[in-house]
Amino acid sequence: MNNRKSVMSSFSTPIKRAGALSATAALLGACTVLGGGATASASSTTTIRIAIVSNPQMADIEQLTPYFEKAYPNIKVVYDTLPEDTERALIETDIATQANEFNAVMISNYETPIWAKDGWLVNLSQKFANKDAAYDVGDLVKPIATSLSYDGSLYSVPFYGESSFVMYRKSMMAAAGLTMPVHPTWTQVAALAGKLNNPSKGISGICLRGESGWGEDLAPLDTVINTFGGSWFNLKWVPQLTSMADESAVNFYVNLVKKDGEPGASNDGFTECLNYFDSGKAAMWYDATSAAGDIAGAAPKVYADTGYAWAPTGPTGIKSGWQYTWSLSIPNGTPDQQATWDFISWATSQQYIKLVGQKLGWAQLPPGSRQSTYALPQYQKAAGAYADVTLQSMEAANPSHPTAMAVPYTGIQFVDIPEFINLGTEVSQQISAAVAGRESVSAALSASQQDAVSTVAQNGL
Repeated sequence: MNNRKSVMSSFSTPIKRAGALSATAALLGACTVLGGGATASASSTTTIRIAIVSNPQMADIEQLTPYFEKAYPNIKVVYDTLPEDTERALIETDIATQANEFNAVMISNYETPIWAKDGWLVNLSQKFANKDAAYDVGDLVKPIATSLSYDGSLYSVPFYGESSFVMYRKSMMAAAGLTMPVHPTWTQVAALAGKLNNPSKGISGICLRGESGWGEDLAPLDTVINTFGGSWFNLKWVPQLTSMADESAVNFYVNLVKKDGEPGASNDGFTECLNYFDSGKAAMWYDATSAAGDIAGAAPKVYADTGYAWAPTGPTGIKSGWQYTWSLSIPNGTPDQQATWDFISWATSQQYIKLVGQKLGWAQLPPGSRQSTYALPQYQKAAGAYADVTLQSMEAANPSHPTAMAVPYTGIQFVDIPEFINLGTEVSQQISAAVAGRESVSAALSASQQDAVSTVAQNGL
């Protein structure tokens, strides 16, 4: 870790972004930037430990944390920065066992309502946010805030929010005489990928995740299944993974990535696809809307040549963009909760968002968390090509009705039951094996169906 003061990272190093500040002294020499919350008081130093995932936006906050520590000189922030799957497993164990290893944890809109219901998280609305006028809860993007709530109260606050869309190289499209529709179908995307794929020049038609993990390959794949008319379960909790719609969707996805996707796709998650697209090796990439800012920071030439289209639709025509957020919460029973809120409110404030723009670049703002972000003229100028599509996609997502048929669960790229962590991981491993060519899609879905049947039986769903 470089260019940070009192900011430590265990286990892994976060992704570095171009434009990072060159020295902590430069950070601390600038003006103080405050978020919501009261200033930490008095004599002793309080150390708060934060578990975060190793995404580019989190690398940004590590670089900018000295501003917080200058504003709150009696609070020291220590980060544990972990790969997504590792972070999820560690945090779940820590919270479930009440080990209280961390003062705050970065979780998503999958975990938040489930853990709030179990009593594992502090009610942030009741204890802090509603009493903190400077925080401006009303400015949070409504569907994202709703997804982080339980019984009308926030139990986590968004660091950034996202949907999904297609990113494509405009110059490659133009050279091939092709046009990307604003609202493409998956059939159209596949046809474009076939025409743009050029292995002899090291160009893949499309980059798609194939790495196992319910938050990796299943995230984009679930959106395909939904818009093809498939689902995880029917209303009676009977698994549907071997249904005609599910099998059609998975065959489509696997065949597309094997035929016109990047080589070694079974090893590729978000980070690998980001690096692949940044390097100019992919003509298209379907993934998180938040990736646009990451491209701006790491590969400005590619960013200047990137266009954006809505998440593709399948035979049902159902909008397929996902709804997701990385957020910060406080586990119940942890000490120093006021100091922790001081940090969380700063990290998710309007002031922090502006600080990112001023110091790292306006296209790199944490997207999808606050409405006011989209009113900033600097952001509209830097990110206008994708800012509105991102916000509109999040607002159009319907996690309560993700597919053509009625289902007993909420979630677009996940199922909102505690058992999904294990089931999703098992199914993702089968899908990754199919992408790698180690087994057929039919065999992968048959094994996945059995895993789902066992999950229902064992947990009384």
